[in-house]
Amino acid sequence: MHPAPSVIIFTVFSGLGFGLLFWLGIDATPPTGWVAFVFWVIAYVMAAGGLLSSTFHLGHPERFLKAFTQWRSSWLSREGLAAVATLVAMGLYGLGLVFFAAAWQPLGWLGSLGALATVFTTSMIYTQMKTVPRWKHWTTPALFLALSLGGGALFAGKVTIAIVLLIAAGLLQAYAWFSGDSRLSDSGTTLATATGLGHIGKVRAFEPPHTGTNYLLKEFAYEVGRKHVQQLRLIALALGFVVPVLVLLLPLGHFGAAIAVLSHIAGILALRWLFFAQAEHVVGLYYGKR
Repeated sequence: MHPAPSVIIFTVFSGLGFGLLFWLGIDATPPTGWVAFVFWVIAYVMAAGGLLSSTFHLGHPERFLKAFTQWRSSWLSREGLAAVATLVAMGLYGLGLVFFAAAWQPLGWLGSLGALATVFTTSMIYTQMKTVPRWKHWTTPALFLALSLGGGALFAGKVTIAIVLLIAAGLLQAYAWFSGDSRLSDSGTTLATATGLGHIGKVRAFEPPHTGTNYLLKEFAYEVGRKHVQQLRLIALALGFVVPVLVLLLPLGHFGAAIAVLSHIAGILALRWLFFAQAEHVVGLYYGKR
């Protein structure tokens, strides 16, 4: 699928923001005063800013409020409701820490659960898609949660937890790539099954459906070279997981933490670009792109 920058920014930074809010919410000794203010600003800029960036990919951004009414059937709607509830709960919790040095812990726990729910609902927007076999797998929500919690721990300064979660997320990502490469072919979906003509013989398109490009080709038939995929995967793994873990293991203090954070963000951006670029939508079969 077409890797739209707005959606990449949304999924990366909202995941990091809600991951940071999760750790702030369950912290037994949370920061207070100006220190808490800085943490909350960082978390809200990433979480809320990421959510707002996603509206740029909508055909009619001004109608985004209508999404909140479809919670019975839409994971997008559930994501919006979970995000708003989380931001309200954590906003009140942060208010107590910043201005009153008071930890209203039940609000923190509630906000942490909401942060996990928000990241999970985001992942289910993609996991539910039967038309993208690479996504319709348990590794999709597992990765979204692992990356959110690992990145959030990194921002929260929880070094040991961050190291463990980043290693786990890196291994999970490698497995998702390895198993996902054959998921479309393993699904058994072909032009023959789509047309129901497979019993007659080999099915192929007589001629292209369109003489030029169209929306489906632009959004759902994106192709990326195998050589570039392998290079980007190595870059994403190195920047997103290997470099941050190695830096955190060294006694570099705040300078090392800054390097780890910047490297992780760069790696996850590359990783998420691949997430969309490699999503083989089955509509590509119709256009001979698979």
